[in-house]
Amino acid sequence: MLPGSPYVAYRDARLHVEGCALDDLAARFGTPLYVYSRAAMLAALADYQRALAGREHLICYALKANSNLAVLQLFARAGCGFDIVSGGELERVIAAGGDPAKVVFSGVGKTRTEMRRALDAGVMCFNVESVAELEVLSQVATAAGATASVSLRVNPDVDPRTHPYISTGLKGNKFGIAHDEALAAYRRAASLPGLAVQGIDFHIGSQIVDTGPYLDALDRMLDLVESVEAAGIALHHLDLGGGLGITYTDERPPSAEALVGALLARIDERGHGKRRILLEPGRSLVGNAGVLVAEVLYLKPSAVRNFCIVDAAMNDLLRPAMYEAWMAIVPCAQRNTPAQTYDVVGPVCESGDWLGRERALAVEPGDRVAVLSAGAYAMSMASNYNTRGRAAEVMVSGTDARLIRDREQPHELFRGEHLL
Repeated sequence: MLPGSPYVAYRDARLHVEGCALDDLAARFGTPLYVYSRAAMLAALADYQRALAGREHLICYALKANSNLAVLQLFARAGCGFDIVSGGELERVIAAGGDPAKVVFSGVGKTRTEMRRALDAGVMCFNVESVAELEVLSQVATAAGATASVSLRVNPDVDPRTHPYISTGLKGNKFGIAHDEALAAYRRAASLPGLAVQGIDFHIGSQIVDTGPYLDALDRMLDLVESVEAAGIALHHLDLGGGLGITYTDERPPSAEALVGALLARIDERGHGKRRILLEPGRSLVGNAGVLVAEVLYLKPSAVRNFCIVDAAMNDLLRPAMYEAWMAIVPCAQRNTPAQTYDVVGPVCESGDWLGRERALAVEPGDRVAVLSAGAYAMSMASNYNTRGRAAEVMVSGTDARLIRDREQPHELFRGEHLL
């Protein structure tokens, strides 16, 4: 059985996403190609929805995981709000038909222009990450004759036990307001014109596979809630962030239902069960729903390593080079020949351009391979390095496959540039 989603599986030795064979999709749309399962995304969302049934809540999909308009449209139609970290992401939500009144605006470096646009659009809440940001937001809102609803993102100094690049809840991270400074920050927020305090937020990291760090952070946050309300400042919602991990190889993260159930039980034990709950899942909704399909260009043996050179590269999928992330790589059509061990690499002129090291594959030039669990932090981090156009994207629903992003063409890459 392959790691990741049950919607990605072999049938008669051919790898399928739902009812579509990936070799057929590659022949139709070309490679490199991102393919997403609609059913896998909705099934992942349903886990959260079941866990929150009967509670006042809002699930805010975190755009940074995968910001394709069709993906956003899918979640908007399913009732989701959105967690954004830039003005550009706000424009994506609006273009996809999302409701700005269901948007929380996170991020440590919001500009005045972004703040004003978000106020004009009517976003639900700003997740504020510093006292300096509070001061600027107050100025922007006052100048606009508006009121900005705010939630303070508190850094609980809890170790999420994940990769240091995606850890966001320790005191050495740039995110959030230090726990021991948060009460003073709430007092300042309550005193500033143009601001209305609404809630409290924490987000401790990404690809977390244990409930322990979440519960530790929640306890620290609830301690703070009680202190803030004792100071006369009402908090109407608890934003529990996102960060739940997925299976790339042998990880065994809790289900969304198990994690949310444990958090809600702790909230109830502490007497805060009537507050509105916000969640900001990203990777756990889309990660296992996607694959990256690439064609094998050359097999290059050497005295030290054998290389399988494919037409996808680090500009298409940065996670392995950036995080040394392990992602499963499998053939799209199984061969009855012995596998050999390859480093799977791309054409980009960097030694860091690799998708997987020491992988057992039975492939020949012209075959296609699939990188699994590539729905999150893959296409959203893609670039045009080496003047390579970004890949096409396809959404699959049963046996139907729809192009949801055109492959970029060379002339599009320098359309905005000007000769002297």
